[in-house]
Amino acid sequence: MTVVIFYVFDLRNISAVLQDLLKTTPVEHKDFAALQEALRLSQSFLSGVNESSQSKREVTLTHGMRRQLMRDGFVVDVSEGVRSLRHLFLYTDLLLCTRFKHAARGKQDQYRFSWYLPLAGLKLRWVTDHERPSDTTVRLHSLRTKMFLLRQQLQQNVKGSRGLTWTAPSRKKLEQMELLLLTHSPVYRLDLHSPSGKSHTLFFSSLYELEEWRENIHKLTTENIETVPPDLLTLTSACVKLRMTQQPHLHSSIAAEDENSLCGTVSVAIHSASGLQEPACVYVCVEVDGYEFYDQQAQTHSSVCSLNPHWDQELSFQVDGAQKMMVLCVSQSNGQDGTVLGKSTLKLESKSLSSRWRRQTVQLGQLEVTLSLKYCPHQLEPPGSPIQQPPIFCVPIQTVAQQEGVLVPHVVRCCVEEVERRGMDEVGIYRISGTATDIISLKAAFNSNLREAVTRMRSSEVNTVSGVLKLYFRELPEPLIPSELFHSLANTLEIQDMDSRLVSMLSLLQSTPDVNRNTFLYLLHHLRRVAERKHINKMTLLNLATVFGPSLLRPPVAGLEHNGVTVDISQEVVIQVQVVFSYLQSDSLPEPQTSLPYSSDTEEETTHM
Repeated sequence: MTVVIFYVFDLRNISAVLQDLLKTTPVEHKDFAALQEALRLSQSFLSGVNESSQSKREVTLTHGMRRQLMRDGFVVDVSEGVRSLRHLFLYTDLLLCTRFKHAARGKQDQYRFSWYLPLAGLKLRWVTDHERPSDTTVRLHSLRTKMFLLRQQLQQNVKGSRGLTWTAPSRKKLEQMELLLLTHSPVYRLDLHSPSGKSHTLFFSSLYELEEWRENIHKLTTENIETVPPDLLTLTSACVKLRMTQQPHLHSSIAAEDENSLCGTVSVAIHSASGLQEPACVYVCVEVDGYEFYDQQAQTHSSVCSLNPHWDQELSFQVDGAQKMMVLCVSQSNGQDGTVLGKSTLKLESKSLSSRWRRQTVQLGQLEVTLSLKYCPHQLEPPGSPIQQPPIFCVPIQTVAQQEGVLVPHVVRCCVEEVERRGMDEVGIYRISGTATDIISLKAAFNSNLREAVTRMRSSEVNTVSGVLKLYFRELPEPLIPSELFHSLANTLEIQDMDSRLVSMLSLLQSTPDVNRNTFLYLLHHLRRVAERKHINKMTLLNLATVFGPSLLRPPVAGLEHNGVTVDISQEVVIQVQVVFSYLQSDSLPEPQTSLPYSSDTEEETTHM
């Protein structure tokens, strides 16, 4: 007993010494972080000793279990529309939300009670709340820009002659701005509903972090532990000693730059997923860490209901101080965010990344997601206005494909997948168009945000979807089959032998640009599958060629032959229909390639997490 008391007494002295050292050590000093950790460990040990000597604070729950702290951290609590940063504690049987209050020098920090919810019967539901007022978006953008510029000043002055006296208040100002950003920027909302009727809403900056909290809470709620009404004053007071998270995780408080962190552009191409137990509409969410000057989350569009979803969608991040990437696969039902099917963390190391695509397979629980990564280091510019997706309608198809990093534009693939999901038995599909206002509205969505467009498309009439696909091809500045091939293809129609005609037509098709050729082949294979259901949808190959022919093939100058002879408009339509009809009749159509090869010099690797 004497030994223990002596050790604790010495440890208290050590803690006091460490506190004094921290007060006189500049935040920029290389040993500052180590001193902080040493102080935390010593205080944690003392807390344990204190707690064990105060058995009156211990509470025994159902099945003989004792109330223990399982997790804590800083979250955004919303009350009457007002966001506040709070310290959340997850105990074995309840959630405790507190307000942290810094104490005056020489006194102990305190926590004030906000609310608590028993875990028994607690219901959780999360959604992505992207709808924020435009003025809030402007303020957040302005805040990020100010933080970026202030941090640059700090870096310059640390190296300059003005010294640490100048940087101390500026660093404090940077921390305050980051706290504001941490409070007002989160979009992932977690709603908590208790059987007693009490409800609370929390916001998280990261879906990965939200899912970790949800998993921890769900695990405890399934153990059916009854809550012993807590002594709130005692429980809240104990938070100071029991807490694991001392302060909000602010990147601006990091003392030194990590030479292994990334600064530049990180691109990730999400290809496909496998391992689903049943068909589902899923999307992939990607998050990166580092300073929050730029957007740190992005998602693919939601796939059609499938066991093996494909996206081939490229996401790009401006990163500053990034060290890890989080990947989540999420199922989506009725346009609402649903269940996180799996998640994983990738370590980002500059030595293992390059400007060439590197393909790898990431294990997300039972799922496997195939993706490619590349990294381009460069000096970062101040955060710009939110990047708007370039329009895709009335734009050359090769421009759209290049922007998306694919060989078949996403609007074509998404519409085709949706028609095949629920329109194959629709009588007159592609012949009967949807409502003009609905088509225009969905077109506008595709022009502004692919993910939102796909979500809206899921609930649109299938004839609206087919109408958007036809409109896309009709509004191309240059037809999908280049105009200079019009006369050559017209001449092939005079070849009587069908096999010879198709050989000649396929040879001409090979001369077209990669994007045009693969998109045309992708559409042809789809239309052939539609025609296989002609006994139900009443759409034969000839019907489909009649619908699409005039949109896919046009002469160089409407109404004129190359020698200046006027072509009858009816003859032109016949050529357009017959050319597409001939291609549809071919039994040797090549398979299309939908995405660019994300190849690299290294072999494909699998990351197991």
